[in-house]
Amino acid sequence: MTLNQWDDNILIMELLDEPDFSEDTDTLILKLREGNEPFPNVIVDLQNVATLNSSNLGALIEIKKILQTKDRRMVICNISDPIWSTMLATGLDQVFEFIEDTTTALLLIGS
Repeated sequence: MTLNQWDDNILIMELLDEPDFSEDTDTLILKLREGNEPFPNVIVDLQNVATLNSSNLGALIEIKKILQTKDRRMVICNISDPIWSTMLATGLDQVFEFIEDTTTALLLIGS
């Protein structure tokens, strides 16, 4: 995983397939739960992720919930057609906020 602190307000998380996905999301969840730093908005870049399993989806939901309690946003970008199909099949297309690419997400969250 690459965590890029874009600025004080935005964190970009570039995820990879398993087993890295679970390790990386667990690391971010722990970091967010500690809450020692100001909470950033999070852009989740799934460009390098081919598939998602139920644990991956649960981790994304957990990150979103933590951020919502702090009035912060999570945006998912750069998703493939198979991942979009998973989101549609699970109804998570109605839960998460999706943006086409990282640049657009930065513009949206930064405004």
